Amino acid sequence: MNQGRYLIDFNLKDIEKEYYDVLIIGSGIAGVYTALEIPEEYKIAILTKESIDISNSVLAQGGIAVSLDKGDSPEFHYRDTIYAGAGLCDEKSVWILVNEAAQNIENLLKFGVNFDKESPEQLSLTREGAHSKNRIIHAGDSTGKEVCDKLIYVVKAKDNIKIKERVFAVDILTEGNVCKGILALDEETMSLKAYISDIVVCATGGFGQIYSNTTNPDVATGDGLGLAYRAGCELMDLEFIQFHPTVLYHHENKSFLISEAVRGEGAILRNVNGKRFMPEYHELNELAPRDVVSRAIFEEMVKTGSDYVYLDITFKSTDYLENRFPNIFKTCLGYGIDISKDYIPVAPAEHYCMGGIRTDVFGRTSIKGFYACGEAACNGIHGANRLASNSLLEGLVFGHKIGEEVVEILKNRTDNYALDIKSRNNYTKKEVNIEGIRKELQKLMTEYVGILRNRDGLMLAKQKIDSFYEEIGNLKSETIKEFELQNMLLISKLVIDSSLEREESRGAHYRSDFNKTDDEKWKRNLLKVRN
Repeated sequence: MNQGRYLIDFNLKDIEKEYYDVLIIGSGIAGVYTALEIPEEYKIAILTKESIDISNSVLAQGGIAVSLDKGDSPEFHYRDTIYAGAGLCDEKSVWILVNEAAQNIENLLKFGVNFDKESPEQLSLTREGAHSKNRIIHAGDSTGKEVCDKLIYVVKAKDNIKIKERVFAVDILTEGNVCKGILALDEETMSLKAYISDIVVCATGGFGQIYSNTTNPDVATGDGLGLAYRAGCELMDLEFIQFHPTVLYHHENKSFLISEAVRGEGAILRNVNGKRFMPEYHELNELAPRDVVSRAIFEEMVKTGSDYVYLDITFKSTDYLENRFPNIFKTCLGYGIDISKDYIPVAPAEHYCMGGIRTDVFGRTSIKGFYACGEAACNGIHGANRLASNSLLEGLVFGHKIGEEVVEILKNRTDNYALDIKSRNNYTKKEVNIEGIRKELQKLMTEYVGILRNRDGLMLAKQKIDSFYEEIGNLKSETIKEFELQNMLLISKLVIDSSLEREESRGAHYRSDFNKTDDEKWKRNLLKVRN
């Protein structure tokens, strides 16, 4: 079954409309910062399917990478990013990222973001995996929350920015290949509404919820990628999915991130027998790239017949750990784990999607007027494996670039709102076990499209997802869960197709049946676009 161009039947003439200069979908760091980069004379709406403070960004613990130390430079940051990306980074995008990092951090300081400091004039710097220098600025172990809280506070004070909470973006409205707005579902009234604008920025985050174990919040169901694909946007690098090596493994919680910054402060990994193992896998030991550490942990779990390994930072004092990692210390203590005395049980879990909606450095997609930023976008920065703490930075740098681009368009724009858009796919209502399919999908993706992959497993997952499509058929989606499942099935199918196509191992994509990197055939990006 192929999804229709739109997930719902409608006639735009019959739908309530609101008009804006710019629409932004998503309220993480990329969406909110982009809104603040657009001058106040323009009318902006931020649409978010939950409350504005629920996003991947808010959960980000470690920090933001920026070369501020005397012994560091954008060139070193560039080199480390390229190395982690395993040959698939876009060099132009990375160069912009590292060179425009400092000015955007300066903007955050002006917005009142309170980073940890060595002195009144100097920010504290730590190191994370695959970084050659100490360049991670942080706010305790809740950096994402601190940044988002401050940005949201500023946004709420702006008269030109309207925050539309519990509004689910169903599809982009297009005429030809031109963006005209968003078709959305108001979750309070369960009625359709059209938000009309010829500039839409997609900052909806990733799609971690297609996996059983993920650090992502429940909202990360790939909705932005789904609506972009249906409208004809190119998606890129979907096979590259990062599994964070160290996520708390506890029967009450298997999604709480134990920040890479803990390893940056010297923590070591031990298997369940107490043996340190990372020196056997990589010269950078615990600070090797995330894909290397995740596979090493997975291999140790298989060797020892365990579902987890240990992270050991017991050589640090209680006072130090409570001050440096207050959220991690408190959370672990709540589960009976005193990290100053006890090893932390951890296992890898899905964390970040390197792939997304293909964009250039100004966030432009293959649809005129439609932009993407943050984890929903793919401009080639991360290549096959994201360097730690480049994600929040990406949202800032390219949110700023989109702001620059949008201002130039708005200056020269002529309004054209004579819209006649309709869709008639004759969707029908039927009884479908939405929650059952969702859970089975997540289990399939975790088992066969996770850290280790092979053709047999990928084909089995592909066939099962095809059967889900058959079961759903021409479903008339009316609830958020139904729309989310449509997007999750679509993205899962595209991830599997990309993983089958790439017959090599590179970065976060590891095929046990093609376990070597093959630059001659595969040093290239894979695109997926609707036929």
